[in-house]
Amino acid sequence: MKISELASTSGVAVHTIKYYLREGLLAAGERSSANQASYGDGHLQRLKLIRALLDTGGLPVATAREVLAAIDNPNLPLTWIFGVAQHAISDAGLYAPTAEPTPGLEKVDAFLKSSGWHVSPENPGRFGAARVLDSYESAGHPELAEIWDGYAAGSELIAQADLATVGRNSDVESMAETVVVGTVLGDAMLSSLRRMAQEHVSSQLFPSPPEERSAS
Repeated sequence: MKISELASTSGVAVHTIKYYLREGLLAAGERSSANQASYGDGHLQRLKLIRALLDTGGLPVATAREVLAAIDNPNLPLTWIFGVAQHAISDAGLYAPTAEPTPGLEKVDAFLKSSGWHVSPENPGRFGAARVLDSYESAGHPELAEIWDGYAAGSELIAQADLATVGRNSDVESMAETVVVGTVLGDAMLSSLRRMAQEHVSSQLFPSPPEERSAS
């Protein structure tokens, strides 16, 4: 199909597709003449992936390029691609390595040792969790740290679901794409589910008075 047809089918404007081509997010089409190129279903699928990473995942173009390059590299192990995806969605402020140990980091490392979780020292989640724990304390709400065990148990179940989904793919390229999409968009899904679950549970624990319910 021509680029105009690709735009019509995908819903992505021609000038946007050309931008993705220039930025290396989308592979060039097969040349049919000096100023004409043909695009196929692979380009259509790639556009859907690009839009998911940029729009729903909120990745900058440069970061999306790195993530897509990891998907396209058949020599990268899945563990490495997981790392690329994790760093892509890890804000440098919250997840950046700390220069010195903090009480929060000590708590995180103590948990990792006692739980037997295999986590690399440079994992961005290690530093992010430590900063959250430190912030609980500095904000005067150390009791929020008591939620840790529940969060950890729930996160392990989620990770098991993530990996089970990856394993359903038959080829490495599809597995790599599932890793990236699941990691990048999964954070948005978890935040959305948490918001709904909080309203549901709060309505059970703290029901509104009958007069308020009738008024609504």
